[in-house]
Amino acid sequence: MKRTISLWLGLLAFALMPVFAQAPATPATPANPVIKGPSGKIHGHVTNVSGMVTASGTVSLSTDGGPNSKFTFKVGPNGDYEGEATPGTYMVVYRGPDTPPDKLLDSIDKVKIVAGQDTLQDIDMSRKEYIEKNLTAEQRKQLEEVKKKNVDVLKTNAIVNNINADLKITTQDFKDADGALAAAKLALGATAAKADVDAREAEIKTAKYTEAETLMLKDTAAKADASVLWAQLGLAQVGLANMKSDQAKYGEAEASFKKAIEVDLASKKPAPVTQSSAYSGLGEIYARTGKVPEANAAYDSAAKAYPAGAWNNLKNEAVVFIQVGNGDAAAAAADEAIKVDPSQALPYYLKGQGLIQKATIDPATSKMILPPGCAEAYQKYLDLAPTGPYANDVKGILAEATQTHNSSIGIQKPRKGK
Repeated sequence: MKRTISLWLGLLAFALMPVFAQAPATPATPANPVIKGPSGKIHGHVTNVSGMVTASGTVSLSTDGGPNSKFTFKVGPNGDYEGEATPGTYMVVYRGPDTPPDKLLDSIDKVKIVAGQDTLQDIDMSRKEYIEKNLTAEQRKQLEEVKKKNVDVLKTNAIVNNINADLKITTQDFKDADGALAAAKLALGATAAKADVDAREAEIKTAKYTEAETLMLKDTAAKADASVLWAQLGLAQVGLANMKSDQAKYGEAEASFKKAIEVDLASKKPAPVTQSSAYSGLGEIYARTGKVPEANAAYDSAAKAYPAGAWNNLKNEAVVFIQVGNGDAAAAAADEAIKVDPSQALPYYLKGQGLIQKATIDPATSKMILPPGCAEAYQKYLDLAPTGPYANDVKGILAEATQTHNSSIGIQKPRKGK
């Protein structure tokens, strides 16, 4: 069953230190004349006083000590600049986008451009001599505080980058687990025995869920305040628990989903999708461990947390109850999904599948006697999806069965636990 979460953690913003120094200069004329004859190249990187990227402004080449610029190049979003100039010795001048034309922010003297060569000249305003010359004692104190904050931000962003990479892998793991049966059939071929296909499917699922669990255990330890990580961990643990009906693993998954909800509710920016996924995960655990009222309550919470996904959550509830053989609970969950969107065909089929578990055999005709509401649910499915994936199965059931009860699809039993 497809229940992946596609959410990523955001990077923190850097606390950038403003550039204070503005050395006087006469107005610049940033024109780039046509180069005739030999030329050389220059490139470099611009950083501000806090050592962070300066992603704007211009770098110019001057031959008169800074007042006028012969060649001017824009600084890109990564703090890089590059350009071409006639050979010679220049002063390299940096101006910010708001620097008045009669001022400059930094300069490097005696930079040579050599014909046929590419000169590297960085502009690093975090260098000691620049700071001592251009910043006051108070500004230097502020700068040190900013640098400390930036170190913390860099560490946090490194963690977030690694976590986002793990989330991408985990999302793919869940997709691969969902497609494990098809992958097993493709790998083994059409003539493979069912037992071999089942074994390969289980092998694929176990490997994928184990990898996802391992990554999320690591990431929840690194960033315990990210609810999406706990929800993803729970999904992996449920997948593993389902493989062998592992009660201990169900317990671990339950704790992970509850932690996801707790963390998200305490967040400054709660994520309804994450809460819904966690509640839905709890619902599956309770459904598979025979706790029907608790499952109903959890799936209802999932629907309320994220109303746009209510139909899908309730549909999944019906599917899980059918998988565990609880027809009554499956039919009741299907009714809830029908209430949310009566135009969807699948819940009517799921209702029929739940109700048919109480079908009996007529000893006189050897035909199946469908319980109340079953035939109507199947017929409604056919009305809405006459060529749907289950249409032939439903037609076969209705053709082979008889119905001795008068019932209506509009009469719905209350869900257990409500």
